[in-house]
Amino acid sequence: MSRSSTLRWGVDASILAVGVALAVFLAACGTAASPSTAVVISDAWVRATPTIDEPAAGYLTIANGGSSADALLSVSSPIGMVGNHKSELDSSGMEWMHPVDRVDVPAGATVSLAPGSYHLMITGFTAPIAVGQQIELDLVFEHAGRIVVQATVKAG
Repeated sequence: MSRSSTLRWGVDASILAVGVALAVFLAACGTAASPSTAVVISDAWVRATPTIDEPAAGYLTIANGGSSADALLSVSSPIGMVGNHKSELDSSGMEWMHPVDRVDVPAGATVSLAPGSYHLMITGFTAPIAVGQQIELDLVFEHAGRIVVQATVKAG
């Protein structure tokens, strides 16, 4: 290897370039992966709200390509408080939602946080959440640890 293709610390420039290209590719795809596990987050979005008086709902897909189960334990965001919630039908057919401590993600499975099911409830923000805005979500998993994603704000 020529001296000019090795950086100061002995790192081959082509290896560094591949690493940077991979990071850029993942960011462009709107996907985030924990470096130590097989948990991948995709399709993160938040429903726009016209006022600060009503909560916003957030949705995303969690794919666990690993051989061990994991669980989403908590979510935070710089814009407000975030909680894990689930919508369910009661015996009379009435829909209600309630907070949940965790969202289990079995090994090799995909779990969608989607309208009418698991979702994120965002409250305490100080300005309306507008279409096109990007919202940071800091997800904490039992095994994968912290994964930060950017969620796009979309209309209803």
